[in-house]
Amino acid sequence: MPQFATSFTLELPAWLSDELASLPQALPGHEAQMTLVNSLADRNWREGGGGPFAAIVVDQATGELISVGVNVVLGTGISSGHAEVMALGLAQASLGTWDLGAERDLALVVNWRPCVQCYGATMWSGVKHLVVAGDGPELERLTRFDEGPMVADWASQFEARGIEVVQDVCREQALAVYEAYGASTATVYNARGQGAIESD
Repeated sequence: MPQFATSFTLELPAWLSDELASLPQALPGHEAQMTLVNSLADRNWREGGGGPFAAIVVDQATGELISVGVNVVLGTGISSGHAEVMALGLAQASLGTWDLGAERDLALVVNWRPCVQCYGATMWSGVKHLVVAGDGPELERLTRFDEGPMVADWASQFEARGIEVVQDVCREQALAVYEAYGASTATVYNARGQGAIESD
């Protein structure tokens, strides 16, 4: 009789859990929020538990920090353990609801346009705002990650569903993190070890 797994757990790495109490309770303004995200993303890949990606959920009006997530794919062995999934799931667990827009005006702040997986996770989470450091081929070129077949009108698809998109917040800061990662020997965990697909 095969032994089927009946559950799996995604949790923040120990280094980040240990630092949660020292994080600011509120981060007013997108630049302050993204600066934290980029700092966490840079620390994350250097710790070895996942890629150079981080995300936070904040209250749009007050900047209150609701949750923090980093990529945990390598540390957990779970390919869906992306930073956005972590931040959104932890916010939902903390607030006790699958709909992050039901009673709060919340924003997801992440250090690049979501990949194809996190595109759906973000869209269905209930957040009303998405703040990204950038969009474009630079991430895949610098890191060799395959972000998947994203639609060209991804931002307008969010907007059509009532999710405001703010782009190019601390873009150069984010690119510096990706450049450092790409120059390292860190594991790039594309399926079957392949790199990003070049588009015409």
